[in-house]
Amino acid sequence: MQLHMGESMKKIIDMIKEEVTEAFVKAGYEERYGMVTVSNRPDLCQYQCNGALAAAKQYKKAPIMIANEVVDLLKESKSFSDISAIAPGFINIILSDAFLASYVENMAKEDKYGCEEVKAPQSIVVDYGGPNIAKPLHVGHLRSAIIGESIKRLGRFLGHKVVGDAHLGDWGLQMGLIITECKKRNPQWVYFDDAFEGEYPSEPPFTMAELEEIYPYANAYSKEHPEYKEEAQNATFLLQSGKRGYKALWNHILNVSVNDLKKNYTKLNVEFDLWKKESDAQPYIPDMVKYMKEEGYAYVSDGALVVDVKEETDKKEVPPCMILKSDGATLYNTTDLATIVERVKLFQPDAITYVVDKRQELYFEQVFRCAKKTKIVGEDVKLTFLGFGTMNGKDGKPFKTREGGVMRLETLIESITNAVYEKMTDRDMSEEEAKEVARKVGVAALKYGDLSNQASKDYVFDLERFTSFEGNTGPYILYTIVRIKSILAKYKEKAGKDLEQLAILPASNESETGLMLGISKFNDMVETAFAEHAPHKVCQYIYDLSNAFARFYHENKIIGEENKERQESWISLITVTKGILETCVDLLGMEAPDRM
Repeated sequence: MQLHMGESMKKIIDMIKEEVTEAFVKAGYEERYGMVTVSNRPDLCQYQCNGALAAAKQYKKAPIMIANEVVDLLKESKSFSDISAIAPGFINIILSDAFLASYVENMAKEDKYGCEEVKAPQSIVVDYGGPNIAKPLHVGHLRSAIIGESIKRLGRFLGHKVVGDAHLGDWGLQMGLIITECKKRNPQWVYFDDAFEGEYPSEPPFTMAELEEIYPYANAYSKEHPEYKEEAQNATFLLQSGKRGYKALWNHILNVSVNDLKKNYTKLNVEFDLWKKESDAQPYIPDMVKYMKEEGYAYVSDGALVVDVKEETDKKEVPPCMILKSDGATLYNTTDLATIVERVKLFQPDAITYVVDKRQELYFEQVFRCAKKTKIVGEDVKLTFLGFGTMNGKDGKPFKTREGGVMRLETLIESITNAVYEKMTDRDMSEEEAKEVARKVGVAALKYGDLSNQASKDYVFDLERFTSFEGNTGPYILYTIVRIKSILAKYKEKAGKDLEQLAILPASNESETGLMLGISKFNDMVETAFAEHAPHKVCQYIYDLSNAFARFYHENKIIGEENKERQESWISLITVTKGILETCVDLLGMEAPDRM
């Protein structure tokens, strides 16, 4: 199994698999039996092949006999230091140190550490925002933003064309409520003067703080006063019909809100390519409804226009997808379907992924089925609902403030940043630097605390644990990167020259082999994490790699090593480790400071 530079870099597991498969074929067995997996008993071996057990039935032969035949053909291979057949028919594999070292050295020289970009890039839209205009971001918006951001980054890293869309809620009754309340408080505003024909002011008449007070007040008031609610519904209707003054006011609400949202998302290292809104889908609705009627997909039931989406294989009742209410009003379904029409028109996507609370699963099932059945989206377009669980407090209930209200995202970020800052008061750095470091470490603590859980599961927000510098936490991962930076700086000072990527020698001890094995699995992990929409697999990988580095660091005196060649090899090895950790941290939307 020779490695040649310039060829595209294969995953290490594929190289092992090819060699084992070749031996199966040579011994007269089908190639499908040459499957190789990472060993589930790392104390015994690094990789294993169970193909002989599967082949035994077909070839009416004892599995151990088949395993022995294959092993005999691989005994001379330079790739393995040990390959053995174990009863009843397992093949255990340990890689040769020279093969492993040359693989890691090649990774170091490759772009993206040998992680290949896909041959056929896809166009993918990720919908991962969904905040409402004129309301502050709260804790419930956290998961969608950070899970979606890391899925977008993973896709781009592999060469896909990924578009992130915030998909804002800006078109419902909330707009009518805000307009009505503004009118009640400021009837003199030019927006409410029907005779006005000039240009409306470019400066908004309110701040975000004022908007945030207006909406909840108006919402509560409308629940007690039916005539006020009716006025708000009418204002919503007039806005949606294009009333000039209301549209101008609505644009102010949008701009003030989006600027505030951008500020808060930036704190989390979350960026959207598009700030599309529900209102953007509205122009597509009339044609879509007409098409669904004409093609016979939609019919009237109890006055409402619906599309049947149940299938014979359904175990549970899947109600029809409602397109228009009996009074002709649109629903969320209508807007979401029209948004699909718009996305198909703008991006011709191969896939659309929705990162949404898992409690909306049935709703999205209906929308996806309706989109496919009515052919507004092609059969080959992959629609994925990536439902996530809730972030809970220590009481196991959804996370709230001490007063029992919904916590603002800003407050949450602030509290976690302060907790990190408190832990750093003894550090020898200026207050300004300490605050900047606390910001980066705080965001990592928050994001890693979330992303290290499988997205679909609920998890408990634990400030103490998340901000700890030890254990499976964001700060521990960043601390590992910072520690490697400090070793490299010391080496540079001592050697008096810049670091260049040097030869990596075969491992001289177990902790070094462990670190190389960890590094070698990087490209396989990235592909799997993206294919399964599983950022938690990136977290698991960097935690394991950080632990492998910690063990290597404690068992080898890197700066004090006398053998210059060995020392240079180690410096190269930890340089690759740092690069891979930094790459992964970036894929999760975090960044490491230079000191901690």
